[in-house]
Parts: sequence; structure tokens; C-alpha cells
Amino acid sequence: MEIINPTNKVDATALYDAAMRGDTETLQGLLRSDTLILKKLPLSSFTETPLHISVLAGHLDFTRALLRHEPRMAREVDASNCTPLHLASAAGHVELVRALLDTAGGVGSDACLVRDVDGRIPLHLATMRGRSDVVRELVGARPESVLVKLDGGETVLHLCVKCGHLEALKVLVEMMVSSGGKKDVVESIFRSGDEGGNTVLHAAAMFKQVQVRTFCP
Repeated sequence: MEIINPTNKVDATALYDAAMRGDTETLQGLLRSDTLILKKLPLSSFTETPLHISVLAGHLDFTRALLRHEPRMAREVDASNCTPLHLASAAGHVELVRALLDTAGGVGSDACLVRDVDGRIPLHLATMRGRSDVVRELVGARPESVLVKLDGGETVLHLCVKCGHLEALKVLVEMMVSSGGKKDVVESIFRSGDEGGNTVLHAAAMFKQVQVRTFCP
């Protein structure tokens, strides 16, 4: 029986290099040489997983290959407490977001509710950057994520207004209302104030986003 020691540095480096290049052939070769290489990574000195690297580099096939062999990696965090889903959401990589959300055992969708060091979940990052397609995927996977507030009490709708992404606001409101019985939730979020007592409509006035009123139920 093989004793599980920390990952060989040469193999680990080769794995991370492969993740950077999106080289699935090298990945398969490393797995043939050491079937436990992905499971040993928590014992290494790396602060990011190969999945973080693959997602940052935009490699869909490599990302899928990693998730097939080690689904739990979708829930791992880096030094900033970001999951790979945080990175894909911020970058607007819709296909990568879908691959992560579809990870076996619901591990990927669990990442929807993980907060980074600044208290932000993937939906917050997607909203801040106006990634409307990603917003749709994230809310579809975990509808309750729209209720998660930032540390300052701001809702995801506050972020839409502050960052000037009204298309993302439209998507959020439409999804919440169309999902059935959620109009009261939208109204509640619009009335919800941050720690300074400012509601979404207050923020709209401050940032001169007058169109926001048209989305208010």
C-alpha cells in the first residue's frame, strides 16, 4: 500500500504548469504515474489549486478533466478565500461557470455561497462587473444567493446600481419574479437598507440611476 507523502515537488510543478497551459495530456500522464496526486495537493505549499489556475487561464477542457477526477476541488479556496467559481464569475467565463456548477455531488453549487476575504460571494463579483449571463447561471443554481448581503449590509441590487450595471439588475429582478411567488422577495430587497440605512432607490438617487425605478415592483 502506498504511503501518502506530500506531493513530489517536480510532479506538483508539472501539474501546475499543465494547468497554466491547459495541457490535458500531461494531466493524464501525471495521474497514471501517481493516481493520488490530486488528493495530495492539500499537503503541498501551493496556496491555489490547479483548478484555480486552469480557470484563471480560461481552459475549459482542463477544468472539466480536473473536476471529473477530483470534484471536491471546486470547493477549495485560495489565499483570498476565493473558490474557482469566484474567479470564473468575475471574469465572465460562462462555460467555466457552468462546468463548475455542474460538478458532481453539488460541490460546485455550494461554492455559490462561499464568501471571499471581503465578504463577497461569486454573485457579487459577477454583478460588480456586469456579467449578466453569469448572474443568470448563478441565480439559477442557487436562488437564495440573491439574499446574501455584503459586510456593509448592501444587497446584490445595491451593487448593480453602484456599479452602473442595469442589465444585471434587470436579469436579477426578472429571475426572482418569474420563478414564482418571489415578487415579495424583490420588494423586500428593494426596501432593504445598508448599514447606513440607504435602500436601492436611495443609491439610485445618489448615483443618478433614475432608470432603476422602472425595475421596482
